[in-house]
Amino acid sequence: MSLSAAPTAEPVPRWSWQPHAPRQPAEPLARRWLAAELGTGVDALPLSRDSRGRPRLEGAFADWDCNWSHSGDGLLVALGRDVRIGIDLERVRPRGRALDLARRFFTAPELAWLHAAPSAAVRDHGFLRLWCAKEAVLKAHGHGISFGLHRLRFADSPDGLRLVECDAELGHAGDWSLMELRPAPEYLGALAWRST
Repeated sequence: MSLSAAPTAEPVPRWSWQPHAPRQPAEPLARRWLAAELGTGVDALPLSRDSRGRPRLEGAFADWDCNWSHSGDGLLVALGRDVRIGIDLERVRPRGRALDLARRFFTAPELAWLHAAPSAAVRDHGFLRLWCAKEAVLKAHGHGISFGLHRLRFADSPDGLRLVECDAELGHAGDWSLMELRPAPEYLGALAWRST
């Protein structure tokens, strides 16, 4: 695992919260927002999927990256130039198995942080923050959670979660930026990116 260095200052990718009907495909709504942001028609948007299903822009927009995530009745879409980005969204609700999942998928220091929470509600909130942050980085990486949630470690700081250690395949932890999101009252999200 690589250890964190000082975070770098770079432009924050654009993101948007969109109302989204549950169990409906998210891609059409994401495409509309991306096309509007890039100043092109939806039908002209050169968006495809790589072999793992990750969206990618091509042609005149190849130096842009995009990602989206939906949960419940919400959708987050992100767009950035000269970056690799990932975004995740989760609906806030009680997580009765949060510690079981953390024991299985998170690092020992993350699990200890959750155990130290003063209440189940605070623990569940911390679990969701970690889950969103990890998934956002892994979606940006391109492998998603199949890469392994335990292969990166976040720590809480006065400025929010930050990546402090990660598998070498993810690069240096300090190369990653993270923005925690609260796009709507019942949702948490995270936007992760690194320069390309």
